[in-house]
Amino acid sequence: MTDTELATRAPESDAQETNTPSPSESPAAAAAPPAPAPENPTLSEHCTADRPTPTGQSSTGEITKLNDVDVYISKPADYPHTPSRLLLLLTGGTGLRSINNQIQADRFATEGYVVVMPDLFAGDPAPNSSAAAEVALEASSGSFLDTFKIKAVETAKSFLIDMWLARHTEEKVMPILERVLEGARDEFADAVSHGGGVYAVGYCFGARYILLLAAERTKKGQGQQQGDEEANRPATVAPQIKAGALAHATLVSKGDFVGLKSPLSVVCVENDPMFPDEVRIAGEEYMSENGVEHEVQVYPGVPHGFAVVGDYDDANIKTAQVTAFDQMLKWINEH
Repeated sequence: MTDTELATRAPESDAQETNTPSPSESPAAAAAPPAPAPENPTLSEHCTADRPTPTGQSSTGEITKLNDVDVYISKPADYPHTPSRLLLLLTGGTGLRSINNQIQADRFATEGYVVVMPDLFAGDPAPNSSAAAEVALEASSGSFLDTFKIKAVETAKSFLIDMWLARHTEEKVMPILERVLEGARDEFADAVSHGGGVYAVGYCFGARYILLLAAERTKKGQGQQQGDEEANRPATVAPQIKAGALAHATLVSKGDFVGLKSPLSVVCVENDPMFPDEVRIAGEEYMSENGVEHEVQVYPGVPHGFAVVGDYDDANIKTAQVTAFDQMLKWINEH
């Protein structure tokens, strides 16, 4: 894999690589726009399907509207009598109605955060293998051999994922986040004030948007003549979060690190094709060279998606899940 490639294939599939233009890696490029998503990306099965919900656990928050966007809200038991901070939680492809995602939000709420988890996909969560199987069966005949049926399911899954990603681009997701942030700053002004800003955590698909919200970005549609002419800089948008944490990101390019300002904690999976070493190392180098406070932890022997609530038989994965949560919580607590 070269420096201009972004790996986004599922671990159970053959490698699928997409060439993207090389972003500027100059330290001076402090306000560059995010790099475009790859043309034909795919997501891991862990991004589109939940693990079994841990026995005896259920969610405690509620789904409501915030600035006309569906959101899951989870609050500390003693809020608002006890001051709390505001946390934006961005999910993977399983989305708002995933019980596991809701329990993840609840866990941060028990630690003193008012958690706002928006529906990034407007009621259209990512298709999983079950949906792909239905499509494949409709397209196949009973005379197909099992191997061809399996291939049909994989092809259908890839097709459905690609179509889904085409419906949920940065141009669609960022306006949703902006509306939610606007509504949250108004609805939970006390929590924003208490924390000195908005905190954010993100997983899989949502992790990339933590990077975008933590960066100073060029205002779209504005050239240098509309910005600070004296400094010869384009107009920019300040970071939208005070500090953030992200786990097993997907669809991230090196350009997504350019312009970062807010402190970040990064949870990575060892040998993760969703977030390859080339991208991770380039991101670490950029943050170090540009004075961005950060930490990066790579977890061996765990699958992509491990940090989200879900039951595993492997004790190592269970332990890593707890450790990753503690890493992310400690980071936002300390900032």
